[in-house]
This record gives sequence, C-alpha cells and structure tokens, in this order.
Amino acid sequence: MYPPEHITNFFHFCPHCGSCRFTTVSDKQMHCPDCNFHFFPNSASAVAAIIVNSDGYILLAKRAFNPGKGLLDLPGGFVDPGESLENALKREIREELGAEVLTLTFFKSRPNKYIYSGYLVQTTDIAFICTLSNPESISPSDDVESVLWVNPQDIKLDDIAFPSIKKIIEDWTIEQNC
Repeated sequence: MYPPEHITNFFHFCPHCGSCRFTTVSDKQMHCPDCNFHFFPNSASAVAAIIVNSDGYILLAKRAFNPGKGLLDLPGGFVDPGESLENALKREIREELGAEVLTLTFFKSRPNKYIYSGYLVQTTDIAFICTLSNPESISPSDDVESVLWVNPQDIKLDDIAFPSIKKIIEDWTIEQNC
C-alpha cells in the first residue's frame, strides 16, 4: 500500500505498550487499539542558507555523503530538538563551513522527501538569506566535501541534490532578476 521506505512500514509494535496490533490509520497516523496510543509521523525541520558574496555569486556545497553524495546543496541541516531555526542555521554553518552567521532573513520553506537508512523522512526545508562575518575563511567540513561560488545564471538545477532546494534556488534566482 505504501512505498517500502514509508515510516509506517518500519513500525510493527506499539512503542508505548509493545502490542503487535499497532496499525496504520493513514499515511499520517498510526494507532494501538490495546492502549489507545496515537502516533503521528510529523515532518522534521531542516534549515538552508542562501549565502551571496559581493560579486553576486551564491555559495553551494558539494555533499560528502548520501543521500545526494557528490551533488550540490545549500549549506544547512536538520534542526535539533529544542533548537530554534535561527540557532540551528548558525550551528550548521559553523559545523559545515567554519564560519559565523552575521545576519539571517527568512526567505521561504518547501517540503522535501529525504530517504535515510532506507526510510523516508518527510522534511520542511526552511531557507534563510544570510551574510557571514568571515566569508573569506570558509573551511568545508562535517558533511560538506567542498564549496563553490556560482554565478546564479550558471546554476544547473540537475546538479542540485534535493527537489526542495532546487525550488528554493530557482525561486531566489527569479526574485533576483525582478
């Protein structure tokens, strides 16, 4: 009924009481008739940074690991529990680029499907337009293999790892040309 990577195919026992009668109500809800526990596989939050240099070039990161190993992405990552979107973005930029975020402004969000360890993680990718305090000292690390500054007109969307990030970059590029 659901694709093999769907979260409902990974849960067979109720995480509350252990019942084997844990059932899928819909692609958004599971239920245990024995203890009346309801589980909702909600979207995970992820942040992405649109960083532009003084020449108008955008910073793209080459992914070091799957999913999307070798493809391009905006720097960023998952929001930790209890963390704000803004603090998550600052942490991710520090981890991935060794840089500090000076300013950030919300741009837009897009849904995404991220398959990891064989199962589908539904995400909401939230993009911010950022400036860095030290863009000249970027040092790729963590899950970023390398970075490149790209003229927005030269971006090949087929080289971008995720549909949500493709759409964010496409929308940003359109707005820059208005």
